[in-house]
Amino acid sequence: MAEDMETKLKNYKTAPFDSRFPNQNQTRNCWQNYLDFHRCQKAMTAKGGDISVCEWYQRVYQSLCPTSWVTDWDEQRAEGTFPGKI
Repeated sequence: MAEDMETKLKNYKTAPFDSRFPNQNQTRNCWQNYLDFHRCQKAMTAKGGDISVCEWYQRVYQSLCPTSWVTDWDEQRAEGTFPGKI
């Protein structure tokens, strides 16, 4: 069963339906998954855990978000001007 679930997760090409974001506009879904990925990464690094558990969020935001947004957000995080709380 666990192997089957891992296989399904690896084979996802696009983000699956998320009931928190039922509308066509997926901007908020993109934003939330970007934040969740970086929060997860920060938390796992602080605990000394495996960062690979955060890959799900990364795949989802990369699937949903325009590349230009992600580039801008990454630059803002590097400069310390990112508006989200990570």
